[in-house]
Amino acid sequence: MSSETSMAAADFRLQEWAAQIRECQSRPAGMSVVSWCACHGITKANYYYRLRRVREACLETIQEELSAQQIVPVQPGLLQEQEQKARSAQPTLDISIKGGCIHVTESTSMPLLTEVLKAVRHAE
Repeated sequence: MSSETSMAAADFRLQEWAAQIRECQSRPAGMSVVSWCACHGITKANYYYRLRRVREACLETIQEELSAQQIVPVQPGLLQEQEQKARSAQPTLDISIKGGCIHVTESTSMPLLTEVLKAVRHAE
């Protein structure tokens, strides 16, 4: 048997065991693990062995996923550069009045813009 076949068989077996464990954990209230095992033709020791193996497999999977999501360090300047690019990607309006420049973006509040334009209009 090839290693791929044996791995597939082991994965299938773990999936079957996980289904059994879910079924046991949702057994009727008042039914013990020993009673459930007797009804399903497995020993209590075998049930807990399968439970341990399924938990170990879950932990291995979680650890693999976590190691695949390692944090990659980013240079501080690069982050600032990205933020500047994001800001510059916003639609903007530059207003030049009486020797001054007003830079308006989508995030500029209308009340602020109104007050600034009033002040500029009345400025000498």
